[in-house]
Amino acid sequence: MFDIDLLMFIIDQIELKEDFITCHECGMDFFEQASLEHHMRIHTEEKLFICPQCGKSFTVQHRLEAHLRIHTGEKPFSCSECGKCFTQQGQIKSHMRSHTGEKPFTCPQCQTSFTSKQSLKSHIRIHTGEKPFTCSECGKSFITQGYLKRHKKTHTGEKPFTCPQCGKSYKLQESLESHLRVHTGEKPFVCPQCGKGFTAKQCLKSHLSIHIGEKPFTCSICGMSFTQHQSLKHHMCTHTGEKPFICPECGKSFTIKQRLDIHMRIHSGERPFSCSQCRKSFTVKLNLARHMRVHTGVKPFFCTQCGKRFTVKQSLESHMTIHTGKKPFTCSECGKGFTSKPKLSYHMRNHSGERPFICSKCAKSFTVKQNLDIHMRVHTGENPFTCSECGKSFTVKQSLMNHMRIHTGEKPFTCPQCPKSFTQHKHLKRHLKTHTGEKLIDRVGEISAVTCVQHQSK
Repeated sequence: MFDIDLLMFIIDQIELKEDFITCHECGMDFFEQASLEHHMRIHTEEKLFICPQCGKSFTVQHRLEAHLRIHTGEKPFSCSECGKCFTQQGQIKSHMRSHTGEKPFTCPQCQTSFTSKQSLKSHIRIHTGEKPFTCSECGKSFITQGYLKRHKKTHTGEKPFTCPQCGKSYKLQESLESHLRVHTGEKPFVCPQCGKGFTAKQCLKSHLSIHIGEKPFTCSICGMSFTQHQSLKHHMCTHTGEKPFICPECGKSFTIKQRLDIHMRIHSGERPFSCSQCRKSFTVKLNLARHMRVHTGVKPFFCTQCGKRFTVKQSLESHMTIHTGKKPFTCSECGKGFTSKPKLSYHMRNHSGERPFICSKCAKSFTVKQNLDIHMRVHTGENPFTCSECGKSFTVKQSLMNHMRIHTGEKPFTCPQCPKSFTQHKHLKRHLKTHTGEKLIDRVGEISAVTCVQHQSK
């Protein structure tokens, strides 16, 4: 049977549509002239409502009222599930879906689902390529107004959100909230697959792609796929050679802002990630995670050839070249080959004379940061690597490892010419010269000269 109520509803909607007022800029419909006038300020960038605290301006009164809560700290809308508070009521509805798991808005192109209609609309623009929000300063366009607002702060340099713990400032409130979790250790975003926790929702989203294997963003030049649109953007810089993020201190440029932020810590001396065991601090969280393996003894990376284990993947890769003899990274200046890219980078400084790591105590400079860290122990007297057998301490881990072989009797460096073994690689190198005859004449000459002097003295 035909549904009369449904027919009447459709007729009502058609009649209502005739009463709508349409925006000639973007085609959006409005019931009232006042709503259209408010909306038009998005296109004209007219902002009549100004914050008396920081001077920030808004197109509508209610947005100014919501903004003022940033200064007052007022968050009148709280979640009944977890108690989290918000400045606007609309934020509660979207937030509640994080508890229910509801994602009612689905992309017809790639089937990705979203908790809010606005998120879906923004996502659709990735497929269409539409970027309706343009910066009046430089002409750069964005898929959302939020991204445009964020971008505009690169022109003004405004960072209104300051951490009360360490004084670090941010352009966005959510960036400050994520940063505060570094201090509190809070990881509210938990992976439902493996239980791993994250400080930011974006980090969880990136992690989830590991489980599902989805890589919807593909490079049009080389076909490489990525889990995030941002990762694709960063990758495109490898083709274009673009490095838009420049260090104001030394002029070095980077493809992504995160790398610039990490680099800036070389100049500022900031090391926000501290070890709870020995208080050693690091510029990058990943380096702290690697360092913790020194205390735990965990060595997750092992050689399939000889069974030797390593704390970091890079060490395993370098070790594997002992078996393969491969040195894929070649110096363009002298042709010398290296087992890893960092080793080539360090070597290149011998040609350029660059020594970017300077001691604050005596001004001595180094090509590698690790060498500066080791050197600093001359001033501090620190010997962090202690032998568990005899208690002797060392400034460098390698020295401890060499020393431990006295106790274990291990001689891992074996001569390919004869069965003789050595505790250190340099001892093997010295021994090999007895087979090749290298510098043998000099050594005989030295002995002859000494003998001659002894005879003359008699």
